[in-house]
Amino acid sequence: MMPPPVEERRFVSFDGTEIAYQAVGQGRPILLCNGLGGSWEAWSHQIHYFRDRYRLLSWDYRGLYASTAPADPEALRISDHARDALHLLREEGAERAAILGWSMGVQVGLEMFRLAPEKVASLAFLNGVAGRPWDYVFNLNLVGRLLPPFLRGLRSIPRTIQAVVRQATRIPEPGEWVKRIGLTAGTLDDQLASELVAKLRILDMDTFIHLLERMGEHDGWDLLPLIDVPTLIIAGTRDVFTPRSAAERMARRIAGSEIMLLPGATHYAALEYPEMINLRLEKFLRERGYEPVPPGAG
Repeated sequence: MMPPPVEERRFVSFDGTEIAYQAVGQGRPILLCNGLGGSWEAWSHQIHYFRDRYRLLSWDYRGLYASTAPADPEALRISDHARDALHLLREEGAERAAILGWSMGVQVGLEMFRLAPEKVASLAFLNGVAGRPWDYVFNLNLVGRLLPPFLRGLRSIPRTIQAVVRQATRIPEPGEWVKRIGLTAGTLDDQLASELVAKLRILDMDTFIHLLERMGEHDGWDLLPLIDVPTLIIAGTRDVFTPRSAAERMARRIAGSEIMLLPGATHYAALEYPEMINLRLEKFLRERGYEPVPPGAG
């Protein structure tokens, strides 16, 4: 699938950082919170499906793609991204939005709720955890202890990492390769996966690794019992990065939440089983009070 056409816009966020964002469609807003290193194109299937009934909004995280890096190099926390998202809604004149987050975007959505719960109409979490994600990779706490010092080491050689990434992303048909080694399901959208991998070449690796560190430090588990908006959690049974056990733990802590487990899906479920996800999201939005507003309605 080719990415749909979107409007590319910009705004100046709370600390002067210039943020690039994308918009398409009309109606009630759905805010798409990307995974780290992902871009709005990862949501292409959802944008195609919902754009005739909703206003779809996304943005490039500060320091990535078309957004500038903050003047303060430490201003890359999950809470900083959440504040960018709230400024995006203000820029669009949106009083509230349905939040759809993937991977790190789940953490961003949670911090939006912490900062401004009145702006959050509902939460839909896809392949993510509430915080400290390294503690859940492969269901091994060991990763959470070993990865932070490893990332600090990588930050000392950003040019080497940049060269390695650029070389790796030139592999032909990357979708087929990740299928062969078992990282994704066989239903992965190869064309879209190739385009997303190609975009990784332009990432600033120093900023990217710094963002990985901040993502790993974030902890939003304390928020879960406080959530009082409709919440849907979607997880893949083959997701080794944010496993189903973490999703089930989140569901137990959020009163009235719904959970959907996708058999065979990995961390990239939105590119593997988009039809199932879109139908479940549509059902969730309609049943939980966020149905499309007919044209001309107030």
